[in-house]
Amino acid sequence: MNCFHLDDFLAGWIGGASSVIVGHPLDTVKTRLQAGKGYKNTLHCVLQIYRKETIAGFFKGLSFPLASITVYNSVVFGFFNNTQRVISKFRHGDERRSCGMLDMTLASMLTGLMSVGLGAPVDLVKIRLQMQTLPCLSENLNLAGTTGNVNGNIAVRSVTLQGQPTYRGPIHCISSILRTEGIRGLYRGAGAMVLRDVPGYTLYFIPYALFRRWLSPEGRSSPHPCTVWVSGGLAGSISWVTATPADVVKSRLQADALHARKYRGIVHCVVQSYQTEGIHVFFRGASVNAIRGFPMSATMFLGYELSLQFFRAL
Repeated sequence: MNCFHLDDFLAGWIGGASSVIVGHPLDTVKTRLQAGKGYKNTLHCVLQIYRKETIAGFFKGLSFPLASITVYNSVVFGFFNNTQRVISKFRHGDERRSCGMLDMTLASMLTGLMSVGLGAPVDLVKIRLQMQTLPCLSENLNLAGTTGNVNGNIAVRSVTLQGQPTYRGPIHCISSILRTEGIRGLYRGAGAMVLRDVPGYTLYFIPYALFRRWLSPEGRSSPHPCTVWVSGGLAGSISWVTATPADVVKSRLQADALHARKYRGIVHCVVQSYQTEGIHVFFRGASVNAIRGFPMSATMFLGYELSLQFFRAL
């Protein structure tokens, strides 16, 4: 019997599109908090974005993730479920046999590792577009006429000079990165993404399976939509909160444009961030991750499960 099932990919695509639309505004806030300057807390960041950029500021860079992350989630869910079937076929001779926790953990870790190849460029472009009007340290931009004040605080200046953004859109962003940084530039922060996604997907799929099992009444062949919603939401919050430290490092590396290069790599980013901002910097955006992780993942899993039931009923 063929272990490969196309319906997992199609269902993942639909779930991914739904989750992107739901989660992008808070994803923008999360990115600004982690890689930016001048925000006191989550509420202050939200108010600043709205005041300076109106509601459109929360959807900056949406077109690219909507087009790409849907494909990304399709690959992730398709790969995860088909990998489980391959493992079951290899270990037990029956692809239909449900995976145990150990097999599911292996499938989750492999999914996280695989996802970086496609996800790193997607995240990089999304973050560069989200950071268009963000104040950056002026010393890193080598802009003349900006100095620290008497207290040693460094003045900031906006990356967007006279209202002209660095990137006109996702295609221009990709071409600019390739031109100035090469193909390696598209994978800046990929190492930190591996550190985030390998354990992150394990703490995404495993809690979902456990919560769904606990919340489903015995004898029910398929989970109730409410069970899927709650299980997916809780799994998303757990995964994103625990992944926040690695996500902070990844976001900073990816927001670090060539002309404003500040970090030489993962270790340098961790050390510099700790020395200048303390240990709490690695948990910046954790509350936003917990909040946005719930509706995003709840929508993702619900869209996936309902689509899968629809395709298999055809």
